[in-house]
Amino acid sequence: MRRLNRKKTLNLVKELDAFPKVPESYVETSASGGTVSLIAFMTIAFLTVMEFMVYRDTWMKYEYEVDKDFTSKLRINIDITVAMRCQYVGADVLDLAETMVASADGLIYEPVVFDLSPQQKEWQRMLQLIQSRLQEEHSLQDVIFKSAFKSASTALPPREDSSLQSPDACRIHGHLYVNKVAGNFHITVGKAIPHPRGHAHLAALVSHESYNFSHRIDHLSFGELIPGIINPLDGTEKIASDHNQMFQYFITVVPTKLHTHKISAETHQFSVTERERVINHAAGSHGVSGIFMKYDISSLMVTVTEEHMPFWQFLVRLCGIIGGIFSTTGILHGFGRFVVEVIFCRFRLGSYKSTSVPLPDGHTSNHLPLITDNSTH
Repeated sequence: MRRLNRKKTLNLVKELDAFPKVPESYVETSASGGTVSLIAFMTIAFLTVMEFMVYRDTWMKYEYEVDKDFTSKLRINIDITVAMRCQYVGADVLDLAETMVASADGLIYEPVVFDLSPQQKEWQRMLQLIQSRLQEEHSLQDVIFKSAFKSASTALPPREDSSLQSPDACRIHGHLYVNKVAGNFHITVGKAIPHPRGHAHLAALVSHESYNFSHRIDHLSFGELIPGIINPLDGTEKIASDHNQMFQYFITVVPTKLHTHKISAETHQFSVTERERVINHAAGSHGVSGIFMKYDISSLMVTVTEEHMPFWQFLVRLCGIIGGIFSTTGILHGFGRFVVEVIFCRFRLGSYKSTSVPLPDGHTSNHLPLITDNSTH
């Protein structure tokens, strides 16, 4: 009974076979079929390699939501060189929420030479070239996000030559924390003096001939400092054409959460517009000479996530490629053989002319003669 049940079960399974085997004696091969099969295999191999490259690649997904964090502090990372001596300039932040000067004790004033060394000039040239390409190809920003923490540092390299020239500029670098509200970071003549009604700078002791707000922004970013990230103002250099000149940067800061396969950080992106003008009260151009960076915090937060194709989706696409190519090439090969056979059959039928065959009873037959093996000899 057990053997009988096994046979019945085996026969039932055989009847469910969706892939019936064709005996080898029934299989017919042809040169055209072999050519089509070779082309199909080469196409499958090429598309499989391309699909595997797509599977290995990743893309960045952007999601937007309202930023509800108003209590935390915003970090500003600064590295700016001004073509004036350090005792003549002062930097501070005016917080519009509290209308008071935020402490800028985290900044370091370092006397340096304004002109760059050859290696530093090459670094600046490459950085400016990247900035120009980023303005044209916005998709390059995804590449920068992916390469964060993996690429080389974007900081200004140290001088490779020991310059004998005396320092003629001041490098202001470091970081400071401010409230997450609109503010104004500025560098102008004289050190800042806070007082209850606002703030002021000791500029009376500095002559106007000493004013030179030519500057170079080696780095400016908001939030957590991430190596490899290139910000919009990195590598910017401005040369003042007049002593009394104002440089303004209007910055919109967007909180950003970055989640890649390498890092997970909270940083900030920003966009900027620039404006510069000469201060001339007689011509109606009023203001204060200096460098002013007015920033505003966006109410939206962007979450940037690096995504990867699931393995099951890769298998499904791969099966679709293999099955689709086999089916398509089979249909095209069958259609091609049908067309060729129809054309050749017409030529064959046209080569045989109608002949009259006499019959014993005196009648004639206009049918084509039957070709047999004996008639060919």
